[in-house]
Amino acid sequence: MSSRPEYLQEYAFNWETFDMVCSGKSSLEGNSYLGGLQSKDDVANFLNGYGFDISDPVENAELFGIFQEAIQFIRRYFLKEGNADGLNLRLPSFLFSITNVSDLFLAANGKSAGFKVNTEESIWASVVLKVMHTILHADKDLRYRYFSTIQQQIFDRFYKFIHRDADNNLFFKSEGESSIPLVDFQTKAKKTRDSIIIKLLHKKENVAEELFDRIGVRIVTQTKLDTLRIIRFLITNNVITVNNIKPSRSQNTLINLSELRVKMFSIYKAAIREEWPEEVFYNNLNKLIDECVPGSKHDNTHSFDEYRAIHFTGRQLIKYRNPFMSSFNEIRKKALSDREHPLSQALLSIDTTPISRDVRFFYPFEVQITDADSHVKNTQGEASHEEYKKSQIRSAMKRIFRPLLELKNIAVD
Repeated sequence: MSSRPEYLQEYAFNWETFDMVCSGKSSLEGNSYLGGLQSKDDVANFLNGYGFDISDPVENAELFGIFQEAIQFIRRYFLKEGNADGLNLRLPSFLFSITNVSDLFLAANGKSAGFKVNTEESIWASVVLKVMHTILHADKDLRYRYFSTIQQQIFDRFYKFIHRDADNNLFFKSEGESSIPLVDFQTKAKKTRDSIIIKLLHKKENVAEELFDRIGVRIVTQTKLDTLRIIRFLITNNVITVNNIKPSRSQNTLINLSELRVKMFSIYKAAIREEWPEEVFYNNLNKLIDECVPGSKHDNTHSFDEYRAIHFTGRQLIKYRNPFMSSFNEIRKKALSDREHPLSQALLSIDTTPISRDVRFFYPFEVQITDADSHVKNTQGEASHEEYKKSQIRSAMKRIFRPLLELKNIAVD
């Protein structure tokens, strides 16, 4: 019998990793893509490529802290002990014996790491690693440190045009334009950290840079016609810039614009021919818009089918001025008055060129516009935010626990 040629090892492909690199499969859906990690040295090299040097005690401790947080996160959201709708499962005891993250990687591959693991325990280790990866991406978004500045600069664009009348009614108004009455104006100031992690766990991209709704506004108008007037207002007053809209994030389940575009020409002609006053034109056009109902297709699988709104994501160039530099420059001025003092000499010799005085970057924000009747329906029953969040958790649960659910023949609605 002929021996196996050694060169064949060079052509042993891990097809799951090819699917991730070439075909858009997410690592959260993987089973064996880390199968090549057979030793602690393999794990150390992998983590070094990932960005962590586990020979550094600080970085090693950080990873272990993320491991412990992942355990608690799983218990809080995915298991019945923390969530009444969670899985009726318990974390295997071996996870509480792990003192080094390297052992977790080896356990995920069914390797001995000071303790033997069976197939189910190996899958549990993989689940924990997926949650760890997601937590790390949620925490390593560099822009997060500028969040208060981002929030202020984006919201201020809207606030400058929002007014209240003597009866405390809200409306949008700019100089030289008619006012547009509002039923409500709401801001989403900040997603909680746990909400970000849940969202990343069910998103294909699984990176924090791809979250577009950390900051958002909801505008509720009296009529559907006013939703279109609001969009026109935001564009003409440069609150949003069309060039900075992310096309793949735009979604409209409120008005069939193609149908309206064709039909409203007759309204224009009637207004000219019959010399309608604005109120008559407004009412007739609004009635036509109510008849132009779009389908219920949603790109977001967690949205209720009857959810009606116009969504889009804009991006704004944020300008951040480093407060450290202004303070440091004041100290330098004082040092210049006494150049002979050793402390002054040390201060004046500091090279501040690597320190950014100004940071400029684009940041996304979500805008949702709907009318009062649709808003009431959107916030009731299956369309409520609570149901939306439950749907996200179920989706994330099924995604990262899929191998374990299949192994134990557990169905999740």
